[in-house]
Amino acid sequence: MSRIQNPISTAELERRWAAVRAAMRGRGIDALVMQNDNDWLGGTVKYFTDMPALNGYPRSVIFHADDLMSVIDNGGWGVVRRFDGSDPMHRGVGEISCTPAFLSINYTNRYDGELAVQILRRRGYRRIGLVREDAMPQGFVRALRDGLGEVFVDATELVDEIKAIKSEEEIGLIRAVTELQDRLYARVLEKIRPGMRDIDIIADAEAEGLRLGSEQGIYLGGSAPLGQRSSFLGRHLQGRTIEAGDHFSFLIEINGPGGFYTEIARTMVFGKASSELLEGFAAVREAQDHTLSLLRPGADPAAIAASHDDFMRARGLPPEMRLYAHGQGYDMVERPLIRRDETMKLTANMCFAVHPGFETERMFSVICDNYMITTGGISECLHRTPKVIFEL
Repeated sequence: MSRIQNPISTAELERRWAAVRAAMRGRGIDALVMQNDNDWLGGTVKYFTDMPALNGYPRSVIFHADDLMSVIDNGGWGVVRRFDGSDPMHRGVGEISCTPAFLSINYTNRYDGELAVQILRRRGYRRIGLVREDAMPQGFVRALRDGLGEVFVDATELVDEIKAIKSEEEIGLIRAVTELQDRLYARVLEKIRPGMRDIDIIADAEAEGLRLGSEQGIYLGGSAPLGQRSSFLGRHLQGRTIEAGDHFSFLIEINGPGGFYTEIARTMVFGKASSELLEGFAAVREAQDHTLSLLRPGADPAAIAASHDDFMRARGLPPEMRLYAHGQGYDMVERPLIRRDETMKLTANMCFAVHPGFETERMFSVICDNYMITTGGISECLHRTPKVIFEL
């Protein structure tokens, strides 16, 4: 198992498989079919196999109720590898079938589905669950339905509810990534200075993150003079050079050992922060505390979201129009969302990022940290980076 940087224990994988199979038996489901093509918002495949999907290349998993998993991966036509479930890189897997399919090549997008049909048809299944069907490529889903007809049911909720509740091992790994992100923030604060481009800061943080055990994720940052908004920006827009008196907003949203995501955001000023910026930060920190007071087992996300909007409006600030708090795990954004359209209730051992914010033409105010839901309410903040605007 030495090739895997931070493998999940086999006992943890077996715990997941057993929980999902028990739920499948309750619904009479013979197999689950899932597909992901990236590690950021595609954590279902990794949850079952401890192997991520990467770089837009589809990786499909058939999770059988009574057999080892079947995996469909990119590779040569007709290539099939057999396993007994104990291979250190492919635990729980019985076969990997390959096909040279690419999302950018339209006519290949049925190939994975056609291979899945062959695997499923020879087992004669009568009820097959699709996990996150609406996020799968149309070609993959059409091939499944054309090949097997009306045997499919939606099994997304079944998997989401199990995946959202973290085990002791998973919580330990979540704590490890928040510690990693704190170390990165400290490094940035130590090294950042006027004369650097935004991308210089990002590049140094990313290199250090890789050395500390991160594999994937995003670093968003943008600088601006005080009195102008400094929003989170991606690499394509990180060419600006920082000057004395500027401020810089920085978000680290990367995974850590074992592949779990958390996120942290702060603002730093190369001089003295304006009263406007300090007041904005005080408002979002207070908003974060308000939401944290409501995060407890059994709570309704839609009600929490409505309370947050009322809190913001009462202070003359805009309500949330996108997403300001959500679960995290193998996905950067994982259910439950704290939003009006979420139906999953909160449960102990869920991990949450809470990042209220607002922006005007003159400033961007945000704070972001992670917490665990506990049986008694909310945990201490998992991040240790001070909740301040840093004046450098």
